[in-house]
Amino acid sequence: MDSVDSVDSATEAFVAHRNLLFTVAYEMLGSAADAEDVLQETWLRWVDVDLDTVREERAYLVRIVTRQALDRLRTLGRRRESYVGPWLPEPLLTTPDVAEDVELADSVSMAMLLVLETLQPTERAVFVLREVFDLDYDEIAEAVGKSQAAVRQIAYRARAYVAARRPRGIASPAETRAALQAFQRAVETGDLQSLLDVLAPDVVALSDGGGVRHALLRPVVGIDNVARLLAVGWWKRDAERSVELVQINGGPGLLVRVDGEIDGVVAVRVENGYVTGAYHVRNPEKLSRVERETVVTR
Repeated sequence: MDSVDSVDSATEAFVAHRNLLFTVAYEMLGSAADAEDVLQETWLRWVDVDLDTVREERAYLVRIVTRQALDRLRTLGRRRESYVGPWLPEPLLTTPDVAEDVELADSVSMAMLLVLETLQPTERAVFVLREVFDLDYDEIAEAVGKSQAAVRQIAYRARAYVAARRPRGIASPAETRAALQAFQRAVETGDLQSLLDVLAPDVVALSDGGGVRHALLRPVVGIDNVARLLAVGWWKRDAERSVELVQINGGPGLLVRVDGEIDGVVAVRVENGYVTGAYHVRNPEKLSRVERETVVTR
């Protein structure tokens, strides 16, 4: 195969699997910007591969992207130690069809990404590749540089860890939408009662301003504390605000604009009909992916 044909074939294969590769990288990193960097690094390595030696292009590309994401994840861990205030995943404006794949929607939700954030890098990679993308253990072993036996043990530990911390029962889109509509009414009318009615006693509120925008410096826990926060909340009428119900990370979310400019995104974790987690992202560097839809896929 001459060099031009080789590059064309490599490009065709990469484009065909690009959305899948982005999703793998994003679920491992929680950052679309870093996922895009990983895809660029993956492409640079892929274009130099002798395609005649590749048995299965999808598996080979996933292996490259996993290794690059693992390298990036270890670097990000050090960077996030100095992050100002709570770190939240970078929100994505997702296509409506993502919600139809319940497992995919759950895996890219803000709540799940925060759970994955507490795993060790290799544990996160193994969990994502096995539980979300259903890769065989031998494929995962090649991707993470471990034996199949080690990968099976890591998968078992990660699965148990995540199961103990994930939402107790995946909320229906209707339940999540109802909770967010209560947030929306509170923003638009100042009426907090309907919002307080859907907050769980142990609700946790997190906000991420990245040291650039005003945000909570630590989590606020408990309905009384969150209620006091809401009473002097970020929607005080010091500017023209609008709130739009959109698809964020595979489920309903709120897109908040101030004077016509995107100011932030609100996502929630809903369990048994009540909000147990509220996530407010205001860091401008994390809001570029809520202006246009991002395709995620398995």
